[in-house]
Amino acid sequence: MTAPTRSAGSGAQEQEEPVVHILWINAGLSCDGDSVALTAAMQPSIEDIVLGTLPGLPKVAVHWPLIDFESGPMQGADVFIEWFFKAARGELDPFVLVVEGSIPNESIKQEGYWCGFGNNPETGQPMTTSEWLDRLAPKATAVLAAGTCATYGGIHAMAGNPTGAMGVADYLGWDWRSKAGLPIVNVPGCPIQPDNLSETILYLLYQVAGQAPMIPLDEALRPTWLFGQTVHEGCDRAGYYEQGQFATEYGSPKCLVKIGCWGPVVKCNVPKRGWMNGIGGCPNVGGICIACTMPGFPDKFMPFMDEPPGARVSSTVSEAYGSVIRTLRGITLHTVDKEPKWRARGRELLTGYTAPWR
Repeated sequence: MTAPTRSAGSGAQEQEEPVVHILWINAGLSCDGDSVALTAAMQPSIEDIVLGTLPGLPKVAVHWPLIDFESGPMQGADVFIEWFFKAARGELDPFVLVVEGSIPNESIKQEGYWCGFGNNPETGQPMTTSEWLDRLAPKATAVLAAGTCATYGGIHAMAGNPTGAMGVADYLGWDWRSKAGLPIVNVPGCPIQPDNLSETILYLLYQVAGQAPMIPLDEALRPTWLFGQTVHEGCDRAGYYEQGQFATEYGSPKCLVKIGCWGPVVKCNVPKRGWMNGIGGCPNVGGICIACTMPGFPDKFMPFMDEPPGARVSSTVSEAYGSVIRTLRGITLHTVDKEPKWRARGRELLTGYTAPWR
């Protein structure tokens, strides 16, 4: 799992610095929203990763349709798709495979294909996304599923879909391990929070370089430091929930549970982290949490904008004890929201000091 380092002995020719390749497949069933989101990352930015501006970061080559400016489909300095064939032949090592979009079941139809990525030179026909996974996953040092479609299937995997769409872990197996012993890393979001994705990529690159321990993941294969707390625990509106104060229409600064927010049970750090440069994030700007980082999204959380079933009980209880809490806090506020007795208003200067010898 440790990439070799540059070395030069006495009289020996200096070895070229090794490169960690990032192969990005955005040809699953998706809208490319996660790729677009990554361009807004700032901590770190994708430019920081590609240009190697971070200390200890190995040299990185990103083969990603959005920024691989050295390649073209069939022109440029090299053919873009050829890097994926090189990896499939075992000619790239190490490399991190990033998958964006859900994986359809290609075996449940009589003809055609659901989605593909480039052409198979042996047949001239499109190479399906699932076939790329079959070829690349066994040779990858790490596999990262980016966005809710790739992690758990997302919108395309909801009930009634004709494609049999699934997440990468459903396709490869939840107990799957890379040749370096890494489990699949899921970074959900619809779309993904930009810094969550760039930070996870950075962690994996440091781990490949031998400078970070095994990435900590929860039972849904999400990085624990990003998805260890609920939306509610980091929400600016959580205090209103505690006091039993709920919004009944959009535009209110109060808790949004009664108009459909699932924040109390959803694992996501967006309210704390914001969306771009610490600004924004669904509840922070008045939007309800629709649970897009959860494995059961969207089926378990529909219909959106209706009060969640559990919220009806909890909000009723909260309203009952919240009125008591507000009353008690009002009494306390009345006593502390004034100057102390020894400090009178006006021009007279007092200290409240009493000499001990009197």
